[in-house]
Amino acid sequence: MLNYKRYRRVPVVDFPERTWPDKEIQKAPIWCSVDLRDGNQALIEPMVVEEKIEMFNLLVKLGFKEIEVGFPAASQIEYDFLRQLVERKLIPDDVVVQVLVQCREHLIKRTFEALEGVKKAVVHIYNSTSILQRDVVFHKNREEIKEIAIEGTKMVKDLMKDFPGEIILEYSPESFTGTELDYALEICTAVQDVWQPTPDNKIIFNLPATVEMTTPNVYADQIEWMNTHFKDRDSIILSVHPHNDRGTGIAATELALLAGADRVEGTLFGNGERTGNVDVLTLAYNMFSQGIDPQLNLENVNEIIEVYERCCKMDVHPRHPYAGKLVFTAFSGSHQDAINKGMQAMRERGGQYWEVPYLPIDPADVGRQYEPIVRINSQSGKGGVAFVMDTFYGFKLPKGMHKEFADIIQGIAEKQGEVAPEQIMEQFKKNYLERKEPLHFRKCQITDRDCGDGNFATVAIVTYTENGIEKTFEGVGNGPIDAVQRGLEDVLGIEIKVLDYTEHALTSGSGAQAATYIHLMDKKDGRATYGVGISSNITRSSIRGIFSAVNRLFY
Repeated sequence: MLNYKRYRRVPVVDFPERTWPDKEIQKAPIWCSVDLRDGNQALIEPMVVEEKIEMFNLLVKLGFKEIEVGFPAASQIEYDFLRQLVERKLIPDDVVVQVLVQCREHLIKRTFEALEGVKKAVVHIYNSTSILQRDVVFHKNREEIKEIAIEGTKMVKDLMKDFPGEIILEYSPESFTGTELDYALEICTAVQDVWQPTPDNKIIFNLPATVEMTTPNVYADQIEWMNTHFKDRDSIILSVHPHNDRGTGIAATELALLAGADRVEGTLFGNGERTGNVDVLTLAYNMFSQGIDPQLNLENVNEIIEVYERCCKMDVHPRHPYAGKLVFTAFSGSHQDAINKGMQAMRERGGQYWEVPYLPIDPADVGRQYEPIVRINSQSGKGGVAFVMDTFYGFKLPKGMHKEFADIIQGIAEKQGEVAPEQIMEQFKKNYLERKEPLHFRKCQITDRDCGDGNFATVAIVTYTENGIEKTFEGVGNGPIDAVQRGLEDVLGIEIKVLDYTEHALTSGSGAQAATYIHLMDKKDGRATYGVGISSNITRSSIRGIFSAVNRLFY
C-alpha cells in the first residue's frame, strides 16, 4: 500500500467572503510569455541565441506585449541575447521586455547594464518566502526575508534614477502557495511602501504557484484574499504564475482570473520546470471557445508547433488540447456518426454559432484541417467510414450502405489497426467501382418502343463481357434501369429487385461525374447488397451500379 501518511495535507483558506465562484471570465488578461526564461531553463538543451531570437520573433508575431527575455545577470548567453535584441532593434515599440533578477546588488547592476538602450522594461525581482524555504534553505525569519525584498526594491529604485528608459517593477514572493497569506501581504506591502506606485505607474505583484500544492479553488481563495486585502489596489497589477505539479494549472489560472488576477505569466504548450508552467495557448483557446477575444494571434497553430518543436527540441503531445495531432479526430463509431451529422447540420442550417458534437471549436479556426477529424480503427463505426468517403472523396453513401461497407473496413482494422483514408478508398474501388468480374458492362443503346396504345417502353441493348467473352442482351422495361434489370434476369436466369436507387454529382463543371448507388435483392433468398457506378452519363452510371451489385450478389 502507498505510504500516504508521509504527506501532510495543505490547509485550505478560511475565506467565506469569497466571490469568485459566482463570476465568469469576461476578457483576456495581460499575457506575459516566460518561454525564454522559465521555459528555456527547463529544456534539456537550452536554446542558443539565434533560437531564442526566433522564439522571440514568434512571440511578437503571436501578439504578446510582455515577454520575459531571460535572467541576463545569470549567464553570458542570457546577457548576450538581450544585447542582440537591443542592438539589432528587434524589440517593437509596443512590446515590453521583462528581465528576472534576484534581490542582490551585483546582479541588479548587471541587469541594468544589459537593459541599456531598452525603452521600456519590467524588472522582475523575487525572493522565496515560504515557511519551508525560510526554514531549510535560507535559515531566516520573517523579518529577515522581508528585508531582502525591501533592499532589492531600493536597489532597483536607486538604479532606475539614471536609466533613460521606463522601468516597471515586478515583485514575486516566490513559493507564494507555501507562504502564510498575512505574511505574503506584509512583504508585498513593504515593497509597495518603498516603490510608491500610483494608478498611472503601477507595480506588478506576481503571486506564483511556484509549486502547485493543492486544489485550484484554494489557489483562487489565496488570490482573492490578497486581491481584497492589498492597499491602493488601483496602483497594482495582480499577476499569477501557475505551475502544473498537480496537473491542474489551467483550472487554477482560470479560477485565479475569476478571483481578481489581471495578468498571467505562462509558456507555449506549458513548457517549464517539472510538469511545466501553465499553458498560455490552452488558456487562450479556452477563452476563444467561449466567444472571448484572447487578444493573441493564434489562427495558425501548426506554425506555432513547428517553431516551438524546432527551438525547444520538444514534441507537442498528440493529446495536447487544440494543438495535438489527435485532438480533432474521433475513433469511436458513435462519435464519428455524431460529428458527421453535426457537420451536415451546420452546412444545411448555416447557423451563426459553431455547434458540432465532440468538437468544441472549428478546427479550421486554428489552422487545422477537417480531413484528420475522423480516424478509422477497430473501434470505429459505420458513420466514421461514411464521413471519410464523403469528406475525402465526395461519395455520399446511402444510409443503408453505411454498415455494409463499414463491415469490410472493420475486418481490415481488426487485423492491422488504423485504416488510412487512402486504404478505405482502395477498398471502395475494389468492392464496388471495380467489381467487374465476371460481368463487365461495356456499352448500352437505349431506345423507346411504341406499344401501340399511346404508351412507350424502354428498350436497352446491352453489350457486356462474361469472363472476358463479349455478349449482348436486350431488355424491355418502363425505364433504363428496369429494362437492364429484366434483361439480366433473362440472360442469367436470376430474379432480382431494385430496393433503392440514389445518385448525386461527384464534381462540378463540364466534366462532372455522377455516382449511382443501386440496392439490389436476390428475390429467391432475400440477400441484398449495394452496387456503385460512376460516369459522366447518368444512365451509364446507373447500369454500372447494377452490374456492380449483380457481381457482388451472385459471384
